[in-house]
Amino acid sequence: LDFNWILSVKMSSMIRILIIGATGRVGRQVLSQLPATDVQVRALARNPQTAGLPSHVDVVRGDLTLPETLDGCLDGIDAVFLVWTAPRAAVAPALERIAKHARRIVFLSAPLKTAHPFFQQPNAVRALGAQVERLIETSGLEWTFLRPGMFAANALTWWAPQIRAGKDVVRWPHVAAPTAPIHERDIAAVAVRALCEDGHAGAEYVLTGPESMSQFEQVHTIGRVIGRSLRMEEISPDEARRELLALMPAFVVNMLLDAWAAAIGQPALVTSTVREITGTPARTFLEWATGHAAEFGV
Repeated sequence: LDFNWILSVKMSSMIRILIIGATGRVGRQVLSQLPATDVQVRALARNPQTAGLPSHVDVVRGDLTLPETLDGCLDGIDAVFLVWTAPRAAVAPALERIAKHARRIVFLSAPLKTAHPFFQQPNAVRALGAQVERLIETSGLEWTFLRPGMFAANALTWWAPQIRAGKDVVRWPHVAAPTAPIHERDIAAVAVRALCEDGHAGAEYVLTGPESMSQFEQVHTIGRVIGRSLRMEEISPDEARRELLALMPAFVVNMLLDAWAAAIGQPALVTSTVREITGTPARTFLEWATGHAAEFGV
């Protein structure tokens, strides 16, 4: 940790932060990394009783699709961390309420403007993210957009079920496709800086892990960590589409298949943004897998 940064936060006035998306993987990490003093943390949840958040967090009932529920959640708030999970029609009313109360927003988006072909596949989530960004930019809020690439945690959805089932062969498409998977803790670390510090207004931070790795290499790394000789069996995109529809909506499956196909033959985009913002290098996929070994059945 950067002692000077912690000291600067302590010397500033109390910051009141609302986390929208607090029960998600990144939102929970943001909650855990916010300074324990001089920051008041509130979390929005549709059902506070089942949110399962730490006791020091003020969990309030709210729903992005019901803008009248947001005023109480936003009362007295300085900064908002936003993960958008609601339908398109709710974007404008919700952001209007946020802009009336807060002065700063940090939005978890995606690398929408990055030229690398992996990030340029059209899909509905991409279009929705662009809409949210446009409305934030014209809202009068001081904004920061976080643009993480592939989440390391996707391995828990994609490969962990096969591995936990005792299979040493992981069936998957485009095994040679490279990505630079990022640890959710690193995304949250940048978010915390943008929420608590000045100097991030108008920034668009493209965040990746520190190394380009094929999907084959990522599965091999998981095997090293859990002590198993995992192999990959490459399946066709059509076969993968049929199997992946049990895990994800069709538009996500098609986007991923197109993205992996487009990425083959060139390294994944790797940025140094995590180090530049936090002073600490981004965690490797090996570090991520080591920390999540139990979720692969170990």
